[in-house]
Amino acid sequence: MTSRAERAAQLLAADPYAQSLGVRLVEITDLSVTVAMVIGEGHHNFVGSTHGGVLFSLADVALSLAGNVPGPAVAIDTHLAITAASAAGDELVATATEITRGRTLSTYRVEVRRSSDDRICGTFTGTNYILPPDEPV
Repeated sequence: MTSRAERAAQLLAADPYAQSLGVRLVEITDLSVTVAMVIGEGHHNFVGSTHGGVLFSLADVALSLAGNVPGPAVAIDTHLAITAASAAGDELVATATEITRGRTLSTYRVEVRRSSDDRICGTFTGTNYILPPDEPV
């Protein structure tokens, strides 16, 4: 039987977009998944700070892993609030924590923090539809 950590590592390795961003698995517990990435110059927007889409992508990867480790699920609703800037060289760490899990829906809260000072750069919530065992993704 595959452990939660092995399953999360397999899912992340099979995600070419997350791989292109340099997302790595940091930690997995019974109710949370933590991933991280280092911000590069190519992750900036036109004002010189980290593009909101990069923050969203990192949080979304955390959500996706947390929701899919127990079994197949797809995001049906997500929200991001950006609360602080980050720049090239900063490591961002996203932790997705399961808030509720029912038969068909699961909800997660994701905090994206700057590792240098533990400041919250973004808060994200996501709801997943849990796929029935016989339903294709």
